[in-house]
Amino acid sequence: MSLTRTLIDVRPLRTSPVFRRLLIGRTVSLLGSFMTIVTVMYQVWDMTHSSVWSGAVGLAQALPLIGVGLFAGAWVDRVDRRRVYLLSNVGQAACSLLLAVQGFTGHVRVAAVLLLVAVQSSFGAIGAPAAGVFVPRLLPRDQVAAGLALNQVTGRAMMLAGPAVAGVVLGLWGIGVCYLLDALSFGVSFYGAFGLPALPPEGEKSRPGLHGALDGLRFLTGHRVVRGALLTDLAATVLAMPVSLFPLVNAERFGDDPRTLGLFLSALGVGGVTASAFSGPVTRLARPGPVMLCASATWGVALAAFGLTTSAWAGLGMLTVAGAADALAVLSRTTIVQTLTPDALLGRVTAAETIVGQAGPHLGNLRGGLVAGWSSGATALVTGGLLCALAVGGVGASTPELRAVPAKAEE
Repeated sequence: MSLTRTLIDVRPLRTSPVFRRLLIGRTVSLLGSFMTIVTVMYQVWDMTHSSVWSGAVGLAQALPLIGVGLFAGAWVDRVDRRRVYLLSNVGQAACSLLLAVQGFTGHVRVAAVLLLVAVQSSFGAIGAPAAGVFVPRLLPRDQVAAGLALNQVTGRAMMLAGPAVAGVVLGLWGIGVCYLLDALSFGVSFYGAFGLPALPPEGEKSRPGLHGALDGLRFLTGHRVVRGALLTDLAATVLAMPVSLFPLVNAERFGDDPRTLGLFLSALGVGGVTASAFSGPVTRLARPGPVMLCASATWGVALAAFGLTTSAWAGLGMLTVAGAADALAVLSRTTIVQTLTPDALLGRVTAAETIVGQAGPHLGNLRGGLVAGWSSGATALVTGGLLCALAVGGVGASTPELRAVPAKAEE
C-alpha cells in the first residue's frame, strides 16, 4: 500500500472549498475553546482553591449540553442549519468577550464565571447538532468518512496544542488575553461558516418541542445499527474510562512521579492523533461497523493491559494503543451516525450522540473512582477494560447488521 493511501484522505480539501474553509474556521475555534477550558480551570482554582468549585466547572460545561441538546436538535431539524450554527458562534463569542472583560477587571464572583461558562456551553449545545449535518451535505458519500477524519485529526491536535498555548499565554499576559483570543477565534469560525449554502432539512421537518425530540429518540431505539454504535460507545466510556484512575495508578505503580502522570494523558492524545493521521485505509475501507467494534474492544484490552503492567514505558505504549483505538472507534461511530441517519433527523441524532459522548466519560470516571475506592486503581482498570471488551463483543454478536457493509440512510 502506497504512503499516500496510508495517510489521511485529503480529497475533501481538494474537492470542496466550502468544506476547506469550514475546517480552517473550526480548527482555529477549537484551539481557542481548549485554551478557555484551561483558563477557566486555572481562574476558578486561583479564586477558590477548592476542588469542589473546580469540579463545578465540569458540571457547568456538561449539564447544558445534556439539558439543551435534544431540544436543540429538534429545533435544528426545523430550520436552516447554517443560520443556527452562525447564531451559536455569535453567542459563544459574546460569552468569551464577557469572560475576557471580567478577566481584565477582576472582582467577579466565581458563580458569575461559572454562569458564563454554562451559557457558552448552551450555545455550543445548539451549534453541535447543526454542525453535524455539514459533512454529509457538503461532501459526496464516499468522502464523508474522510471529511470526518479531517475534523477529528484537527480536533485532537488542538486538544494537545490548546492547553500548551494557554499555559504560555497565561504566564505572559494573564487570563483576560486567553479569553479574548478565544472570542477572536470564533470570528474565524464565523467566517468559515458564512459561505455555506442554506441547509434546511431534507424531508419532513421536525415537530416542535418534546414531540420532535421523542421522534429522534424513537429513531435511535428503532435503528439497530445506529443504536448499536451508541451502545458500543457507552460500553467503552462507562466501563473503561481511565482518566480518573491515572493519579492513583501513578502512585501505586510509578512512585507518584508528576512527569509520569502528565505522560499518561499525552500518550492517549499522541495515539489518537497518529491513528487519525494514518486513517486513509480505514476511511477508504467503508466498513465502519467492524472497525468500530474491533477498535472499541482493543481500547478495553489495552487499558486492561495498562492496569497489569509495572513498566512505565510499557504502560505508555498501552495507552498509546488505547488512544489510537479510541480515535478509530469515534471516527467509525460518527461515520455510521452521519451516513445512516436521514437528513431530517440528523440534528436530533447528532445531539443524542453528543450527549452520549459527554455523559459517558463522566460516568466512566465516576465508575472507575468507585471501584478503585473498593479495591485498587489497577483492579478498576483491568476489570473495566475486560468488561468493555465483553460488552462490545455482546453488541457485535447481537447486532449482525453492525458487522455488515453499511446500507444507505433509511428514509
